[in-house]
Amino acid sequence: MHEPFHNKTIALGVSGGIAAYKSVELLRLLTKAEARVRVIMTANAKWFVGPGTFQALSGLPVCTSVFEEGDASIRHIDWARETDLAVIAPATANIIGKLANGIADDALTTFMLAVTAPVMICPAMNTHMYEHPAVQHNLDILQGFGHRIVEPDAGSLACGTVGPGRLAAPADIFEQAAGVLTPQDLKARTVLVTAGPTRETIDPVRFVSNASSGKMGFALAQAAIRRGARVILVTGPVALPDPLQAEVHRVTSAAEMADCVLAQMPAADVIIKTAAVADYRPVQTAEQKIKKTADRLSVAFERTTDILKTIGEQKANRVLVGFAAETQHLQDNARQKLAAKNLDLIVANRIGESGSGFAADTNRVTLFFRDGREEGLPLMAKDALAHALLDRVVPLLPAA
Repeated sequence: MHEPFHNKTIALGVSGGIAAYKSVELLRLLTKAEARVRVIMTANAKWFVGPGTFQALSGLPVCTSVFEEGDASIRHIDWARETDLAVIAPATANIIGKLANGIADDALTTFMLAVTAPVMICPAMNTHMYEHPAVQHNLDILQGFGHRIVEPDAGSLACGTVGPGRLAAPADIFEQAAGVLTPQDLKARTVLVTAGPTRETIDPVRFVSNASSGKMGFALAQAAIRRGARVILVTGPVALPDPLQAEVHRVTSAAEMADCVLAQMPAADVIIKTAAVADYRPVQTAEQKIKKTADRLSVAFERTTDILKTIGEQKANRVLVGFAAETQHLQDNARQKLAAKNLDLIVANRIGESGSGFAADTNRVTLFFRDGREEGLPLMAKDALAHALLDRVVPLLPAA
C-alpha cells in the first residue's frame, strides 16, 4: 500500500500573505492523509489566520516565536531533525528573500536553516512582485539548493492585478508533496495511459458508448506521476479533472484514440490501456437526426481498429498492460487476450460484482502475467490498486 504521508512529520510554514487561508485546507488534506503536521507561523501570518485554527486542525501546538515557552517552543534543531518534509505555503517575497540569503530572524526562518529534509516553496504574491528580478533570482537560488518550487497559478489576485502569483491550489500542493515522499522508481520513464470510453456516432444527437468512467486510468496516471514518470494520458469523454502534470489528449471516437495512441507510442516505455474502446462503430453516420418513423430501426456496424493488438505487434521492448472486463469465463478470456495481444500483463475484473468495475471507486482484479503467473488482489480503492499495479510493472521494465 502506498500511503506517502502515513506516520510522516510535515512542517507547514505559513508566512504573511492573504493566501494563508488556503494553508488551512492544505493542513486538512495532510492530516486526512495521516500526516503529523507541525505548523510554524510568521508574526504577519497571524493577521490573516489565527494560530488557534491551525492548532485545532493539527492537534499540535503552533509555533509563532523563537522565544515561546512550554510545548510550543521552537526547539528548531529537534523539530528539523524529525521533519520528513517542509512546506512553506504561502511563501511571500519576504520569506523567499530571507531563505535565499540565509537570514534567520524568526521562528520559521530559524527552523528552515536547520532542516535537512526535502523543502517545498509555494510562492504567493502580487504579480509584479512575483515577476520582479530580485524575487525570481531568489527563487533560482532556492531551486539551486534543491528545493522544489511550486509554481503559482495565474488569474485575478486579491490586489486587483491579473497574472501569475496566486498560490497553487491546496490539492496541487498536496499532490506534489506526495510525489516528494514517494519512491521515484519511474523517474526518466514515460508512461502512456488510455482511459475512459469512446463514442461512436449514429447521428448528430446519438452515439454508442459504454459505462466506463475513466477513474482507473486517471488513478494510474496520477500514481505514475507521483513515482516520477512523464505521463501521457489519452482519454475518451469523462467528467474528471486532468491529473496534475499529465500531458492530456482528449479524444472521442475509437479511430481518434487509435490515431493519438499510435502517434504517442514511440515515446513510451510503458503502455497501460485501461480505456474501454468500442469494438464496433456504425457503418454510416446520418447527417441529420434520425426521426422516429418506423417501429424498428436497424443500424449496421463494422469493426473498429484493435488498438491493443496493433500496439502488441509493434511494442518492441515496451511493457504493455491490458485490461479485461468480463462477465463470464474470466480466466480463460483473460489468458486468451494476453496471448493474442502480445501483452506482458493483463488486469481482469468481473463486471457486476459489488464494488468492482465501471464507475466504482474500488475494484477487485486478478493479474495474469506472460510467464504464467496469476495473482488475485483484494477489493481496494482504485488509487491504491494503481500503485499495486505499478509495483508489478516496474520489475518488468528493461534496465534504463
